[in-house]
Amino acid sequence: MRFMIIVKATKDSEAGVMPREKLLAEMGTYNEELLKAGLLLAGDGLQPSSKGARVKFSGDKRTVIDGPFAETKELIAGYWVWQVKSKDEAIEWVKRCPNPAGDGKEGEIEIRQIFEAEDFGAEFTPELRAQEERIWAEAAKKK
Repeated sequence: MRFMIIVKATKDSEAGVMPREKLLAEMGTYNEELLKAGLLLAGDGLQPSSKGARVKFSGDKRTVIDGPFAETKELIAGYWVWQVKSKDEAIEWVKRCPNPAGDGKEGEIEIRQIFEAEDFGAEFTPELRAQEERIWAEAAKKK
């Protein structure tokens, strides 16, 4: 089972305030633990939404909305992708994580399971599966 571990944004992360050295060191140690446990697949921090954009879809129309975006609690400041045995295992690992907002501040991490090919059933035909595998194999070469 793969899960995306989503670090929610804070007023500080949205303001571009960089983490203190202590938190960077704690997160580095935590990432080492995830790696040694064999569950870390990917992860990164994200720039503030002021440097981003959204594309709104309405039928065939596309509207671009530049950041920043108002609802900080709904925004993402970073993420990991983990391969674990269960949601419970993901929860236990998140509980071990240093507070991503820093000491004494409120932080939040969301845990979401990633769809696997078999989750889509018969609609995901062998041809579509082959296309998906080819795309991701090609993308992996560019890392």
